[in-house]
Amino acid sequence: MHLDTMNIRLKTTDHLSENVSIALLPGGEEVPFITLSEPEMELWKNRHEKDAPIVIQRLPHYLFVSLPDLQAPEHQISEKYRKAGSIFMELVRKNKLENVVIAGSGNPEYTIAFTEGFLLGGYSFQKYKKEKTESLPESVTIFHPGLEESILRELEILAEAVYWARDLVNEPLSTLNALALADQFIQKGKESGYSVEVFHKNDIESLKMGGLLAVNKGSIDPPTFTVMEWKPESPVNGKPVVIVGKGVVYDTGGMSLKPTPKSMDYMKCDMAGAAATGAVVYAAARANLPVHVIGLVPATDNRPDGNAYVPGDVITMYDGTTVEVLNTDAEGRLILADALGYAKKYDPMLVIDLATLTGAASIISGSHGMIAMGNQSEYLNQLKVCGDEIYERIVELPLWEEYGFTLKSDIADMTNIGGRDGQTIIAGKFLEHFTDYPWIHLDIAGTAWLFEKDSYRPKGGTGSGIRLLFNFLKKL
Repeated sequence: MHLDTMNIRLKTTDHLSENVSIALLPGGEEVPFITLSEPEMELWKNRHEKDAPIVIQRLPHYLFVSLPDLQAPEHQISEKYRKAGSIFMELVRKNKLENVVIAGSGNPEYTIAFTEGFLLGGYSFQKYKKEKTESLPESVTIFHPGLEESILRELEILAEAVYWARDLVNEPLSTLNALALADQFIQKGKESGYSVEVFHKNDIESLKMGGLLAVNKGSIDPPTFTVMEWKPESPVNGKPVVIVGKGVVYDTGGMSLKPTPKSMDYMKCDMAGAAATGAVVYAAARANLPVHVIGLVPATDNRPDGNAYVPGDVITMYDGTTVEVLNTDAEGRLILADALGYAKKYDPMLVIDLATLTGAASIISGSHGMIAMGNQSEYLNQLKVCGDEIYERIVELPLWEEYGFTLKSDIADMTNIGGRDGQTIIAGKFLEHFTDYPWIHLDIAGTAWLFEKDSYRPKGGTGSGIRLLFNFLKKL
């Protein structure tokens, strides 16, 4: 399901065409050309839930009215509008309506939030279905006095980036191994204008990326290391922002094999950080953001095989650190460590890594937020503000030195796992070892994949982190 099937435009006239299937009134003030009759107003006033939208049938048209409680905090109001937009999309698809108008007044940010929820709520992954059962409307017209078209175009670009990342996460390993993932990045680079360089196995061996090579040893498919770069003519940042995405295209756990139910069975999603990284660079390039951004994606699958790495092995990382492997299912931190070490060559302003790194992260925050750690409080605070605004919220955890004590090894510089307690932080402490620059770690294990639909976040891959980082880059 792709947004390019829709014609999305901003309308500036003060009337609606007669062939419009649905009109929406999301604003805090009355839209001049849409009025409610007395019975309709009575229905609106007597709705069961204060924040609930209502659907008024004016067959063959529908009027969808949404006006949440405007006394709530600003970010919560915007989120209510996003969720209302998702409900609106369900109505559109259920009734196979072809032409839609979103009409608003008052604060234009609410109309944008509503439209965002509407667009994101339209996603479904039907590539392998014999019969495609759902479709998007042919046209969506946005009416809001004073709303700038550039904002709408940016929203459309961002939604397309999220759709692409969701597709990548939902794609099975049989069609998306490390090589295919790199090809996806190349294709999107050609479309949007960012540059792409793919390092193959010989290159990775020359770079001595021991973490990536070790995890790949059990696979019949070679690893890749992809560098994506968007550098506009006059970027606002003298040093680049580097985004690193974990690209484990499938994770069996290796020799430390995972159980299947609700564990290995959805591990095609273990490259969600890589998908988000590519999507952020793609969106930045498409939107022509004046920010220098580099994306790094180490990619491989993690399987048990005759030559697979095993607990007890000692590997040498890109930066020369030796690591005693005590669990082959703690593989994401190994490939990320090589990429974080490589990021030093760019003398970065900031490095942000995204990874479905620890199951413990989802125990902490569930699907309601991602986990963050880092050594740069100013940027992390900015990121948290951005997260509240677009409702990809962040729970910050400390990187106290005590958490690193359990990473000590008797025979190497460090181990790849620590004690049982504090596993999410210990994984962060492991990554911290490979950084000597401003750095933030985002563990998206709880938000990257959902087992049930949650409003505009679909079942399966969600595209977690893309809207957050795009918003952050915009504000630089």
